[in-house]
Amino acid sequence: MITRILGTPRWRARYSLILLSFPFIGYGALQRQTIIYNESRKGGAPPGWEVDKRKDVILKPSDASEPDLETAENGRSWFGDDNSPAWAMFSSSFASAGASISSIKWSNIGDNITEFIMPDWAKALPGFVTKLQLELEMAPGSLADEIWQEASDPYINPEIVRSARVRIGKEICQEEQNFQDRRKEYVTLALARYLGISEGEIDPEDVPTIAMCGSGGGLRALVAGTGSYLSAQEAGLFDCVTYTAGVSGSCWLQALFHSSLAGQDHERLVEHLKRRLGVHIAFPPAALNLLTSAPTNKFLLSGFVEKLKGDPDADFGVVDAYGMLLAARLLVPRGELGVDARDLKLSNQRAFVDDGANPLPIYTAVRHEIPLDEVKTIKEEIEGAASPETKELAKQESWFQWFEFTPYEFWCEELDAGIPTWSLGRKFQNGTDVPRENGLMLPELRVPQLLGIFGSAFCATLSHYYKEIRPIVKGIAMLNGVDDLIEERNDDLIKVHPIDPASIPNFCLGLEGRLPPSCPKNIFQSSHLQLMDAGMSNNLPIYPLLRPGRDIDLIVAFDASADIKTENWLSVADGYAKQRGVKGWPIGLGWPKEDATRAQTRQELELAQASSPQEAAGRVAEAREQQRENANSTEAAVVAGQHTSPDEADLGYCTVWIGTTEERSSSPSSPTSKRLDPEADWELLTPDGIAVIYFPFLPNPKVEGVDPNTSDFMSTWNFVYTPEQIDKVVALARANFEEGKEQTRRCVRAVYERKRNARLMREEKEMVERWRRRMERGGDHFG
Repeated sequence: MITRILGTPRWRARYSLILLSFPFIGYGALQRQTIIYNESRKGGAPPGWEVDKRKDVILKPSDASEPDLETAENGRSWFGDDNSPAWAMFSSSFASAGASISSIKWSNIGDNITEFIMPDWAKALPGFVTKLQLELEMAPGSLADEIWQEASDPYINPEIVRSARVRIGKEICQEEQNFQDRRKEYVTLALARYLGISEGEIDPEDVPTIAMCGSGGGLRALVAGTGSYLSAQEAGLFDCVTYTAGVSGSCWLQALFHSSLAGQDHERLVEHLKRRLGVHIAFPPAALNLLTSAPTNKFLLSGFVEKLKGDPDADFGVVDAYGMLLAARLLVPRGELGVDARDLKLSNQRAFVDDGANPLPIYTAVRHEIPLDEVKTIKEEIEGAASPETKELAKQESWFQWFEFTPYEFWCEELDAGIPTWSLGRKFQNGTDVPRENGLMLPELRVPQLLGIFGSAFCATLSHYYKEIRPIVKGIAMLNGVDDLIEERNDDLIKVHPIDPASIPNFCLGLEGRLPPSCPKNIFQSSHLQLMDAGMSNNLPIYPLLRPGRDIDLIVAFDASADIKTENWLSVADGYAKQRGVKGWPIGLGWPKEDATRAQTRQELELAQASSPQEAAGRVAEAREQQRENANSTEAAVVAGQHTSPDEADLGYCTVWIGTTEERSSSPSSPTSKRLDPEADWELLTPDGIAVIYFPFLPNPKVEGVDPNTSDFMSTWNFVYTPEQIDKVVALARANFEEGKEQTRRCVRAVYERKRNARLMREEKEMVERWRRRMERGGDHFG
């Protein structure tokens, strides 16, 4: 039975991801069994250790004591005169991995088994690992030494001589405010072209602030999102956008768009993906070749060396290795020579947005906070239940804290605090950065590390992992009891991350009493922030778009999630909007359930406000379990040509909702927002809230051979796309946009007219008021 399960295409994809990650994930485990040092470079063996002359390595016998990982007994450094424990552990584990593989006698193992667990390419790993190990040792003249020397060169890294402070306050930073003013000039001209209006007729005050966002979903979201954005660009809509926002794969899209590789051109980005995604990101020969050959080795390893040397207290884990693998595929051009170091820093993207020529990208990540255990009383701990008062207190501390990255600032709305993006990676204390011993700061945290954070969905809890395979487990009769047992322990599983999230220095240290009272206490105690894929909370980046000061009028959301219907990510944002008092958000939007009553809708909105991680994860788990049962219902309706109306259960290719500021009241009977008929654009003129245009990534009969629900290569776990598959995904995204292109244009026109009418009415009212005041001062000349 297990063989049949792993034989299915989707499970082969997931299993291969685990297998191909082994050379990096396994280093930490292997180093506990055998630690190997290169004798010729390190000068002798520790006491009680043996020298294997055939391999020129030192092997640890089972009864030998552990050596000092920093210095040998004779005082000579074991790791290139490096005093960093993190660096030493990493160096030893690299050597261990190579020797462990090469020491296996493969000839004594059956051919079939050998090829299954150790393919031919893996047998070549020791050579790659040895070469990489030599480059990473801090010996004079090594690559790592060169990188670390340049980390103190202000000509190469000018930010290291700049001092940064934590900015505390709710408003957006001054750089973003300046961007808004400049972007409006570009958008005004673009809107005139998009709507077919004379430029002279448009008052800048009437120009709506439009945001465009993409979902998570790995390479599927990256490729499909690029196709959707390309269609929007060709239609003229993208030039009218002020902000873009992404989760996971859509963050990768933004990073590539604002790089030298795409040159702010989505068509060029499609071609880049076709040239680079044909090889698995974790295929070691390809990845290690880039990591051991100039110029890509320095390009990819610079951030890694700077983190290990400059922040020895940080953990180097799977997410960091994953980020390097992603960068080796995504940030390196075809030919692997024309790498541009400017692509390695997020703050360098200011060059593309400072003058307002392009939308401002917003990248997202989340921090997992479990507040309920912290606020329970002793009595509640014993009884195993939390009182309503405790649950209310837990609501003040979010389970997932959202962090946003822009070229200007790294920020958390729930903390009301942030730091300049160019200061990412350095330590802070009491609101001020802390220099290194040489008086300089660390260079900015590199984009490869950020790519790993943005897309680290594998850092999910054990509960999330189990929910992925639960439908299969329940289908095996002998495992029904196991399913019941695991479900009983879900409250425990929700607290465990089998793979640790990435860590960056915590800028909140020493700020207790200066940040909002709702901030969890451990945010002031942890030396590092552990960040992961924001899709753990919401697979659409709606929250940062609702931040005060951005004043978004219209959101265009492209959703390429694997579970668009059951997870209902749009509706999850209702709880956020209600909790923060966001005015104008359309309540009740998203995928409706059949026969859903208004009372049920209100109840779901209440549930959207998680008071504990257990409650929130329970809802996520239920949605994922239902996803496989309902995945084909939407497909059937679309293929049959049933274009949905506002009264039908399923959504079509393009759906519009509009909110009203009157809905943000405390009354429990607040009405849900209206889902608009595609032809009734006049309905947009009356409400004064936020308009949301939703494009779910659905199958389309106009594009054969590709289906997000059934095409194996479109699994989130797939990391290989052929050029033909990319063409199919892009074609599907473009066909779906075409279905709603004119409805979108009419919606934008209606929102523009609404703002224009509001301005004219306000000006007329002000004119009447001024006339009245003049009459009062001058008297009635006709009396």
